[in-house]
Amino acid sequence: MDHLLRVLIADDEPIIREGVRDSVDWESLGMRVCAEAEDGEEALELALALRIQVALVDLNMPIMNGIELMKELRQKLPQCRIIIITGHDEFAYAQEAIRLSVDDYILKPANSEQLRQVLTRIRHELEATQKQEVHLQQASKQIAKNFPLMRERFCLEWIEGTMTETELREQLEFLQLPAASPDMLCVIRWPEVVTSVQLRKENDRQLFMFAIENIIGEMLASYEKTMFRDHSGLIVAIVWGTVPETLISDMQHAVQAYLKISIHVHAQPIENGLLSIPAVYRQSKSSIFKEAQMSPLVRKAKDYIRETYTEADMSLEAFAQLMQVSPVYLSRIIKQELGSSFVSLVTQTRIAKAIQLLNATDMPINEIAEKVGYDTQHYFSTAFKKAVGVSPNQYRKGAAFHEDDN
Repeated sequence: MDHLLRVLIADDEPIIREGVRDSVDWESLGMRVCAEAEDGEEALELALALRIQVALVDLNMPIMNGIELMKELRQKLPQCRIIIITGHDEFAYAQEAIRLSVDDYILKPANSEQLRQVLTRIRHELEATQKQEVHLQQASKQIAKNFPLMRERFCLEWIEGTMTETELREQLEFLQLPAASPDMLCVIRWPEVVTSVQLRKENDRQLFMFAIENIIGEMLASYEKTMFRDHSGLIVAIVWGTVPETLISDMQHAVQAYLKISIHVHAQPIENGLLSIPAVYRQSKSSIFKEAQMSPLVRKAKDYIRETYTEADMSLEAFAQLMQVSPVYLSRIIKQELGSSFVSLVTQTRIAKAIQLLNATDMPINEIAEKVGYDTQHYFSTAFKKAVGVSPNQYRKGAAFHEDDN
């Protein structure tokens, strides 16, 4: 050990203290008697002031007896090792002290060989404890250093669906992430990462990927989240909290503005708990690769719907005019690539958002209708029932699989 262990001898008889002090070669044991006390109160004061590591305690002392002293030491210096000094007639009393997790006891008068053996054992145990603490501190530093990597490995296992819910919650707590189910999974694809044609050097590609992650991370800075790359080079963000629809488009615009490259972003709500993450991830991954096959015009149409679905007067004609194409052509190409009409896509977006609000808030139905772009509650309720099968009120009450009685 780097330094001598600090020892306190507490006994009200000077001859006993002297006998204990002189019976062993303390330095050869890696120890030093740095304090003596004749009563429990003085002993406690010295022990705390000197941060004593080994205390030899007499049971019968004035002012504060040995039992009370040991209780105080256990509370205030829990790492301190305690040896009882006791007479034969006090042995039953000593048994109570043993229940306080003392390390050993020495019968008066102190036997030097027994004392040396007890102290040697304690010294070895303290050395082992100190080494263990050093290893644990090193391990703790290593864990802190590798925390991002550990989160990434955990998330890769999470999206593969290899863990139970209990294991997921334990890992989330250990990795300092919320134990509650997240609200959104977001997949970001930079086409150049997954293309077979390498247009840039690997170093440049990695720099761009880090830059994309930094931009996305900054835009999600106010949310609890974890971000990682999957095995196919997609950036995945798992987010706790309600993220505005417009933020998804903002991510694409920000990367375009700062890095002069295009990315595809697909966000999907998580509605069925921790174990649903793998399915949501697979759906998101499939969707983003489908989006990669879209024409720029159709992709802009999807972005337009995502950004403006809250406006009651949004229309195919308004977007066609914005894109300087005919409504007929725009309608045909959307139907051809997505299998749905422009109006259907708007309705799907609005109803999906309404379902989120019905599940996550106590907002009145008329406010939800307005929030998702409907002029009237009646119009919203009609569209909702046609899409979901029940009215918004019944959906909120859990009647999604029952007939509407109205």
